[in-house]
Amino acid sequence: MATTATQIHASTTRSKSNLATIPVWRVGALAGVLAAVAATVFALGARALDVPLEVDGDTIPLIAFAYITLLWSAVGIVLAAVLARRAKRPARTFVVTTLVLTALSFVPPLATSDVDTATRVTLSLSHVVAAAIVIPALAVRLSHVRHGRQ
Repeated sequence: MATTATQIHASTTRSKSNLATIPVWRVGALAGVLAAVAATVFALGARALDVPLEVDGDTIPLIAFAYITLLWSAVGIVLAAVLARRAKRPARTFVVTTLVLTALSFVPPLATSDVDTATRVTLSLSHVVAAAIVIPALAVRLSHVRHGRQ
């Protein structure tokens, strides 16, 4: 029993140290690509359910979901890298900041006047889908940062 506990502890310690060696940008880039795929698949599913993904009479192209997700993921990666170097508690600061930014990202879909309710909900949920992938990935990576180091 003690041998198993020691092996589990050694394995856990090794994975934590491995994660600490992966650059923040690489974790963020992988999470961003996964989030872009997930947001695009989510939008594709909404279209399959006949949700009119139109704003001001123009259909939102599926590639726009991937593009915007990658763009904002890049912003999140930069934020994470800055916090890794400057914040006393980078993971906590990152999570709080990005959750506030995610909440603010609901404003445009909700404020646009010429948009169907199903479209508003779908656009808002696509933000949640992307955030649910990128934020935890970068937060876990940042939790392995010692103050002032990446």
